[in-house]
Amino acid sequence: MTKRYAVRWFLAGGALARTGDELAGPALLLAGFALTGSPATGALLLAALTVPAVLGGPLVGVLLDRAPRPGRLLAAALLLYALGLGLAAVGAGRAPTAVTLACATAAGLFAPALAGGWSAQLPHVAAPGRLPAATARDAATFHLASLAGPALAAGLAAWTLPSAPVALAVALLLLAVPVAWRLPGPPGQARTGAPAARSGLAAFRAGLRLTARNPALRGATVTSVFSCAAQGMLAACAVPLGERVLGGAARGVALLALVAVAALLANAVLARHPLRGTPDALLRWTALLQGAALLLAATCHPVLVLVAALLAGAGEGPQLTALFAVRHREAPARLRAQLFTTGASLKTTGYAAGAALAGPLAGGALPAALLVAAALHLLAGAVPGERVSRPRPGAGRVRDAPGRG
Repeated sequence: MTKRYAVRWFLAGGALARTGDELAGPALLLAGFALTGSPATGALLLAALTVPAVLGGPLVGVLLDRAPRPGRLLAAALLLYALGLGLAAVGAGRAPTAVTLACATAAGLFAPALAGGWSAQLPHVAAPGRLPAATARDAATFHLASLAGPALAAGLAAWTLPSAPVALAVALLLLAVPVAWRLPGPPGQARTGAPAARSGLAAFRAGLRLTARNPALRGATVTSVFSCAAQGMLAACAVPLGERVLGGAARGVALLALVAVAALLANAVLARHPLRGTPDALLRWTALLQGAALLLAATCHPVLVLVAALLAGAGEGPQLTALFAVRHREAPARLRAQLFTTGASLKTTGYAAGAALAGPLAGGALPAALLVAAALHLLAGAVPGERVSRPRPGAGRVRDAPGRG
């Protein structure tokens, strides 16, 4: 496979897997409600699918870093995710609730493999000079998935059987399996050493030490977690914004779709016309842009809220690209997957915490909730971060990206 061909398959597989992942949550939520008649069941299934990612991220990352063919481990993770998801949906309303929740929990452990674990393999398929452009396209698959997943879930649930969204999520995950299986491993990297458990624990500790001691990684991680918490707050505020400002709760959901579209378009532009500057600077400036957007949204003026959604997406998309660029540049090959998956787990935690914080605020003080979210973005933009290691060719600056990859 040529590098260019490999990158295209890599992006296609990532888009399939991530769309399946984004579809899985709403699909379980809808299936749980439809099959049991209880909204609580759907909410429990969604929580069971989401929360384990906090533990699964570091574990999956260590295993990927130690695997001679990480693509095959990714393929196994996809299969197990699809199996757990399917069993959870089949068991809803039929099997004991504890069994159904256990299946969803088992599936959720493998979710970080589809996010950080997949992205960590990009340097193995992209030529060094094309890595920044490929990184922008890889980040765009997240926004494509976040746009397509919930829309597919809603459309299928409305027009077909309640279990159809879960079936499609499983199918998308399975379609990505052959692509993952063929991903190349690190060239000539030795995988020998101490016994697996001991060296795996040592690798986990090494990853934590690197993140804590490397200012660029530490700053990028803190910035991304703060920004994700703010994004979770915006998501929780979307329905109240739609209901009170835009004329209907459904328009609040459309507002989130507008953010995703803007993020997708911003990353597409960034891939073709890269900005000059380091990804560290882009990471902070995009956080500030999102903070400014939420300050506009806090006015609760319909036009300004729409402008805010566009600006938030324009910041969110390139911010993810910049985050990946920093990780690709700073992470040694032996720890790269762990840093990506652990980072994904921390971001998920931040997003959930932000949504939980905004819930009570959005009900009675919507502008205050948006102002708190804006403050989190502004704090994220103020987090110091600097480059401490010598960049690998093609991984250091956003401007090095060519037009196509």
